[in-house]
Amino acid sequence: MSRSLTSQLCWRLGHLSSRTAPALCVPSSSSTRKQRHGGGRHAFSTTSRRQIMETTGFTENQLTVREAVNQICARFPPTYWQEHDQTETDPTEFHAALAETGWLGIALPETLGGSGLGISEATMMMQTITESGAGMAGAQAVHANVYATQPLARFGTDEQLRKTIPNIISGRWRVCFGVTEPNAGLNTLGLTTTATKSADGGSYSVKGQKIWITCAQVASKMILLARTTPRDQVTKPSEGLSLFCIDLDRSQPGLEMRRIKKMGGRAVDANEVFFDGYEIPASTLIGQQGKGFKHILHGMNAERCLLAGEALGLGYAALGRAAGYARERVVFGRPIGQNQGIAHPLADAYMRLEAAKLATYHAARLYDEAAAGNSGIKQDGVGVAANSAKYMAAEAAFTACERAVMTHGGMGYAAEYDVERWFRECLVPRIAPVSREMILNFISERVLKLPRSY
Repeated sequence: MSRSLTSQLCWRLGHLSSRTAPALCVPSSSSTRKQRHGGGRHAFSTTSRRQIMETTGFTENQLTVREAVNQICARFPPTYWQEHDQTETDPTEFHAALAETGWLGIALPETLGGSGLGISEATMMMQTITESGAGMAGAQAVHANVYATQPLARFGTDEQLRKTIPNIISGRWRVCFGVTEPNAGLNTLGLTTTATKSADGGSYSVKGQKIWITCAQVASKMILLARTTPRDQVTKPSEGLSLFCIDLDRSQPGLEMRRIKKMGGRAVDANEVFFDGYEIPASTLIGQQGKGFKHILHGMNAERCLLAGEALGLGYAALGRAAGYARERVVFGRPIGQNQGIAHPLADAYMRLEAAKLATYHAARLYDEAAAGNSGIKQDGVGVAANSAKYMAAEAAFTACERAVMTHGGMGYAAEYDVERWFRECLVPRIAPVSREMILNFISERVLKLPRSY
């Protein structure tokens, strides 16, 4: 890390420490209610967090990022996220707080106004967000701004970069990623949304449907993957797909969005997006026409690292809360954590998280070293590491969150204890952006050289 980047992080820490918490972050009156049992202590959602992750081995940059982002997250206690989850209200203030000190540009080049850090540091940022109590909703509010911009930064034109990236980093524009389709699912090469070039070559007409598009309701830009050459006219299914950075102009014809009611992460919208002759300028094309699938691969391994970090944070938050409850909850005259039936499952969950942590930051390091030009690291190796990390972290988070609910017993079902919210959200890393089963297929084929099953 350069001296200038070190100075940036130190400035951010100093800048944050001089700020006072905004009025919106003052806990609501409901958060100060006494517990229904347990010696008259306050609800756990208002107690200080005890971080349990072992930080030995992390770089100075990663630990500095963790400290700085923690200071921002401290302004948004669990009661903030409880309310936004229940009202399904976008965490606009949280997004703005991260943008204010430049964190949305953590993995973007300094020349574009970013910090010039790597996916290793970005993964730490995303883990810190979920671990703070924000959960997956907090992460998803900024997730696409970090990974969806990677292909744009790598393959975009000077004009695209100059116009778009600074506005994303500043928080003026938010971004969503338009890839998934209802009739294709995980078969990205089977997507049917088309972008047809006009006769004069000045624009494209987009027609089709996307689904599970996070933050589309609040986004100004979409990184869109669409087919520009019919599948029957290309040699390989991966050819003929193109990537675009488009405006989501709701005043123009041909664009419709429908919000999806969902189980968890309710503060952040997920949507169906319909295109019906939606016109976009030809200048929105990212990189070469027909090479879009190759371009998005640049961001896929990064996204798996980020998702793994987010899952880790969720798991550590839930486990820390469960351990705190187990120490203080007294039944039959003794803390319930004294019982091995409580203690051992939590200890097992901790070791699973620690193992997944090592896999996650190993994958992120490989990604960064490959991106820096280390010829000794092959993309296949990065893919194996990133997919393995995402799988392990998602499973470890699920175990930790489920055991946190069970440790709380009946109170695990109460919204004010947060663990039910985190349990609902921990299913996201298991499902998206690629399922557990597809990762197992990937490892079976690429590493073990077993026959393809689909």
